[in-house]
Amino acid sequence: MKKLNTGDKAPDFSGINQDGKTITLADFKGKKLALYFYPKDNTSGCTAEACSLRDGYAHFLKQGYEIVGVSTDNVASHQKFTEKYSIPFSLIADTDKKIVEDYGVWGEKKFMGKTYMGTVRTTFIIDENGIIENIIEKVDTKNHAEQIQSQK
Repeated sequence: MKKLNTGDKAPDFSGINQDGKTITLADFKGKKLALYFYPKDNTSGCTAEACSLRDGYAHFLKQGYEIVGVSTDNVASHQKFTEKYSIPFSLIADTDKKIVEDYGVWGEKKFMGKTYMGTVRTTFIIDENGIIENIIEKVDTKNHAEQIQSQK
């Protein structure tokens, strides 16, 4: 698994969000970006994380931040998830796993004694120039908005 570090240039990405719109890293030039990777729509931890970010979204915007989520779920899954939980930011469908691999968050995971490949929950804070300012690897799903705020 590739390892990105603070100070690295964030890898360019391009993906389709829940509205069918193409989202790229270049869209956020001049803004700070909290790019968060999560395993799966409609699971308890991922829902808690998305709702925490939703609830803190207005504060992020006031601070000059945008939020984008990425998972390997498809566009239809993201559409249902954003509608069900009123998620106001883009969720990118990375079905070919290019973005998760470029960011080094596709890796081996263990759950209930089984080993499998999946998205390792991680958030990258990217500055206005596309440089990684911070990487949050131990995500507190229920309080993720506050966790990001305290890391800035």
